[in-house]
Amino acid sequence: MKLNDLGKNVEANVECVLAKAHASQDKLNAVVTFVDCEKQIEEVKKLDQNLPLYGVPVAVKDNISTKGIRTTASSRILDNYVPVFDAHVIAKLKAAGAVVAVKTSMDELGMGGTNLNAYTGKVNNPYDFERISGGSSGGSAALTAAGVVALALGTDTGDSIRKPAAYCGVVGFKPTYGRISRYGVIPYASSLDHVGCFTTCVKDAAAALEVLAGRDDRDMTSSYEPVGHYAEALNSDLKGKRIAVLANVMDSIKDEAILKNFDVLCEKLKARGAIVEKVKMNDELLETLLPVYLIIANAEACANHSNLDGVRFGMREEGANLEEIMINSRTKGFSSAVRKRFVLGSWSLFVENQEKLFRKAQKVRRVIVNAYADVLKDYDVVLASAASTTAPKPDESNDEKMSDTYLVAENHMVLGNLSGYPSITVPCGFVEGLPIGVNLTAKAFDEQNLLNIAKAIEEETGLEGKTVEVNA
Repeated sequence: MKLNDLGKNVEANVECVLAKAHASQDKLNAVVTFVDCEKQIEEVKKLDQNLPLYGVPVAVKDNISTKGIRTTASSRILDNYVPVFDAHVIAKLKAAGAVVAVKTSMDELGMGGTNLNAYTGKVNNPYDFERISGGSSGGSAALTAAGVVALALGTDTGDSIRKPAAYCGVVGFKPTYGRISRYGVIPYASSLDHVGCFTTCVKDAAAALEVLAGRDDRDMTSSYEPVGHYAEALNSDLKGKRIAVLANVMDSIKDEAILKNFDVLCEKLKARGAIVEKVKMNDELLETLLPVYLIIANAEACANHSNLDGVRFGMREEGANLEEIMINSRTKGFSSAVRKRFVLGSWSLFVENQEKLFRKAQKVRRVIVNAYADVLKDYDVVLASAASTTAPKPDESNDEKMSDTYLVAENHMVLGNLSGYPSITVPCGFVEGLPIGVNLTAKAFDEQNLLNIAKAIEEETGLEGKTVEVNA
């Protein structure tokens, strides 16, 4: 499904999306909350039908605040949380004529890359229900891939939009850090979090960016950079475009089918006039990506989630005193995977550990970003396979494995979060019936160039608008 497939009949659009979402729920388990849209529909009818998202039902990741609609971040501790305000991006969607139809499952509090630790259970891949959707924005990716919605919102702290996009065969786009306000988004790691989207084509991702981007004074990290007419300005001419293939990633991938698909794509890009060259970053530096990310992200998460204590709001467990209430609430309220991350984050913030862990990780982050900037200085985009395999089964997941095989190939997209650069994953084919994708990253605020090159890749793959039917 694409945005231009939808008509102006808002009731019919919403009814269709909710029907598909309900029908696919047993198979995908992608929805946390089905929204009563009646009030939103009446509000949309008062708006100009020429608005860019008029009557478009949208799926929204469940860490994005929606006024009057339960927002759990797929965590037990927030199971009863109903925000009293809309996130900035929700207000933007509504002003553009959209309707929030469903809230989607995610790895708990965004902490994971598999969508296995959601309080409501695993999200399944629409191409093979025994396989993962990827995470943490797996619910949004799965619903887009299944043709339930044309647009879904997600957040990306390490590769949480772009990896599930690859596993589910859709477009996953996170713009430059600060391009979209994070006000009203339940955070994971504030210096790494991005809001982005899933679509089935590059043009729809460009259109969504036009709606969502812009300065918001409530998020002091949001940018004053002007917002472009990205969809109208799409231009897939590759003549003279310089594309750097990140050799460290491709050299660490063992799947011959993925490598062959990638090589064929590169030859097609060259035939269109692009200059495609391999570049290599320092191997040891790239091997620090995952540990640096884990230290910084989980330290920031400890600070961000210190208020989830069962006292101020959220699910409360009984105890003999305040301390016991907090301990019981957090112990039962969080999964073991999240508690493990909190332990790691607090350990790195201990006074005696800050210099040798947290501060050191911040310094290494700067070295990584500088090295990445040196690569992009001579190229329009950096290109690599978005994942080293197709979507794995739960017991085969490579999430956070430290082995040489997966350390770089499975974690390289965190470069886009450490740097804040815009990054997009687009489908590039299938291996044994399962989708695979490639990832592109550009310089800060160079979204137009990034989208243009992504559009050219989409034209070569012929996968624009591709979805898979999920039989109830």
